[in-house]
Amino acid sequence: MTRAILSFFGGLFSFLLLGLFFGALTLGGVIWAYSHDLPSTDQLANYSPPMISRVYSGEGQMIDEFARERRLFTPIADIPPLLREAFISAEDRFFYEHSGFNPLAMLAAARDAVVSRGRNMRGASTITQQVMKNFLLSSDRTIERKIREIILAWRVEQTLSKDQILELYLNEIFLGQNSFGVAAAAQTYFNKTLEDLSIEEMAFLASLPQAPSEYHPVRAHDRVLARRNWVLGQMAANGYITQAEAEAAQARPLLTVQGGDIAAFRQNLPPRDYFTDEIRRQLSSQFGEEEFFTGGLTIRATVSPELQVTAAHALQRALEEYDRAQGEWRGTGIRLGADDLVDEAHWREALARADLPRDITLDNPWHPAVVLDVTPDVAHVGIDGVEDIGQIDRSDINWLPGSLADTLSVGDVVFVRAVTSDRDGSFQRWSLRQVPEVEGAFMAMDVNTGRVIAMQGGFSYQSSSFNRATQAMRQPGSSFKPFVYAAALDSGFTPATIIIDAPIEIDTGEGIWRPNNASGDYLGPAPMRLGIEQSRNLMTIRLAQEVGMDVVAGYAERFGVYDRLQPFLANALGAQETTLFRVVAAYAMFANGGERVEPTLVDRVQDRWGRTIYRHDQRRCVECADPNLPPGQAPWIASDRQRVMDPITAYQLTSMMQGVVQRGTAAGAINLGVPVAGKTGTTNDARDVWFVGYTSTMVAGCYIGFDRPRTLGRRASGGRMCAPVFQEFMSQAVREFGGGRFAVPPGGHFITIDRHTGERVPDGSGGDVVAEYFRDGEEPVFGIGALIDGGFAMGQSLPVFAPGSDASGLVTHDGQDLNAQDETGAGTIQVPAQASFGTLSAGGLY
Repeated sequence: MTRAILSFFGGLFSFLLLGLFFGALTLGGVIWAYSHDLPSTDQLANYSPPMISRVYSGEGQMIDEFARERRLFTPIADIPPLLREAFISAEDRFFYEHSGFNPLAMLAAARDAVVSRGRNMRGASTITQQVMKNFLLSSDRTIERKIREIILAWRVEQTLSKDQILELYLNEIFLGQNSFGVAAAAQTYFNKTLEDLSIEEMAFLASLPQAPSEYHPVRAHDRVLARRNWVLGQMAANGYITQAEAEAAQARPLLTVQGGDIAAFRQNLPPRDYFTDEIRRQLSSQFGEEEFFTGGLTIRATVSPELQVTAAHALQRALEEYDRAQGEWRGTGIRLGADDLVDEAHWREALARADLPRDITLDNPWHPAVVLDVTPDVAHVGIDGVEDIGQIDRSDINWLPGSLADTLSVGDVVFVRAVTSDRDGSFQRWSLRQVPEVEGAFMAMDVNTGRVIAMQGGFSYQSSSFNRATQAMRQPGSSFKPFVYAAALDSGFTPATIIIDAPIEIDTGEGIWRPNNASGDYLGPAPMRLGIEQSRNLMTIRLAQEVGMDVVAGYAERFGVYDRLQPFLANALGAQETTLFRVVAAYAMFANGGERVEPTLVDRVQDRWGRTIYRHDQRRCVECADPNLPPGQAPWIASDRQRVMDPITAYQLTSMMQGVVQRGTAAGAINLGVPVAGKTGTTNDARDVWFVGYTSTMVAGCYIGFDRPRTLGRRASGGRMCAPVFQEFMSQAVREFGGGRFAVPPGGHFITIDRHTGERVPDGSGGDVVAEYFRDGEEPVFGIGALIDGGFAMGQSLPVFAPGSDASGLVTHDGQDLNAQDETGAGTIQVPAQASFGTLSAGGLY
């Protein structure tokens, strides 16, 4: 009997031993099979998660952020202990005790699944296992992935500390609302930093990993509140908080950004605009999109937030004034249906959904509104974000024909803004507005550093994100003419050079091109200054022909206006397209005396570790560290910038363009109290109008035109439409950046000449004279002796009009009296009708 019993137990022992042997063999085979091609855990030690790239103004104010995943990396030492304990209580209470996986939790989860017949499938992954899944594996729900996860979890526990693993987890975990990591989630849900979170807010964040996409604080309020309270109970059970603290926190309501209880972090930032979006476009090209959106870059922008708003309002005002002058109502094109108008709740919800720009703040914010009822004299509107019903009176639309009933219908979605008192800001009435169809762009930059201070690429970024300052290719028209004059001045011509202003004909090979002046008249022989001040097309063409279009093209390319300018005479008048960005940057080189300056929207870029990876200003401060520098003496800043034009040429050109502002095509539009130089531009049929100008410190430019070019009308011009934009912006910019006389370079001397004839006059002479700057050693020829015609003959019997005079006492070039009677005694000479421009489009008018 004893032998039988011993034999039984011996067999049982052998069976168990063999079972253990083969079980161990099988387990070893499984581990070998699944571990030989596992990813390395070494990358976890060099964790570089995708992070938010942020843009700051020069004063350190955050103005925008870009990310694919909203993540703010936070070292474990900076994560509050109570927040760590909340996640441990919710996800892995034995985190500091196990070796990467918890067999008992896995068996309990398997038992629950069997007992419930698959209805209760709960996870048993430890925090370490979740880190492995998030970093090294997929999210597939398979046995194979689970085995790999366990093996990796055990391995990583041998190489990283528990705090290092928890740091990875708390920075990588997805917590809903495109937020990754606890710091970003705290900002997304509560607009707080981690150290400012309350106990119940920490518990809420710890409740999210279970179902981050489903636990929405509004749509799943009750579920997530119950989960939060359960986490609080677990924290008390684990001894992290007292039972009284848990009960007090459980009694508090769930207040979140999504529920409208807390202002969103994004509301603290200005709306995204053309400036920061252009930074995105340029840096994505320079560093790559992946690095820009995930690299956690710190970007110091050159923008002045206050002047950026000024630039936006100045351009918007000009565009809206032109639009209202056309007397045409287009509205928004959106109309709410009867179902959306049944009650206030419905139309407010429909207005909130309307795809309309909400970044327009010209003369007070513009609000979307819906017409609730309308009569010929009064319309009542429900306004998004405004509690009271608004009223529009007929007198508000005097710029439109017809009555309010002719203009609006019930259900129309429109824009309105409050009209307030200039004296005390009190509300007066609501005014009907519309986004203009005409568009434009504005840009301003420092002439010495290239720092772009403001950039507005259209009426509204949210209405159209296309940046017309950098992306729109437009004809610059007469704003290109200074480059022709610069090429001439550097080629031996002087401000006293006389150029013939008379009709010409050019055989283009495709027909005869007959360019003309915008005014239709001719000045005959006139000094170079008069040609640029009055924007004379024919003088510019003769000058370009004399200098050579290849030389002009070289200048345009050297200044960066074009990469390749076609050497056609029409291009001397700005017929070839370029961008406002390029033209403004080129004008800066006139203003700073002829040194190359590269425009930039970014001062500096730092990577996630704070290392500077880009810096725009490469100048060196040679004496900044010199302890013997005399008090009051500024240190020497060494610059190796390339010179693109002679400084005397730059000053001569600037002096002539000051005349454009003082008495030329921009006369009366600019009044800043500091010296200003600039040039207008208006293309054929007034399809584009320009003004680019500068002081001694800042250059700014504007263009206005339809996106699909068509005429702006007979009265449109750069001086009439764009110069006021420059004036409004620069009035504020001069207060901040100042301005003074343009520096006179050495190596020259002033000579007084008659502004209309180019003849030298004695110093101190009265009349319409100007002091022109000439190079030392240069023997200028004055008057008719300095005449050039570009190789084109001057027409005979040409009426030559002296500025500011009428026809009495005037004679033609060949001496015929304009007042002489013809043979029939019927009157003066018959001047032929204005010639057409032929088949070749010319850019410049005036």
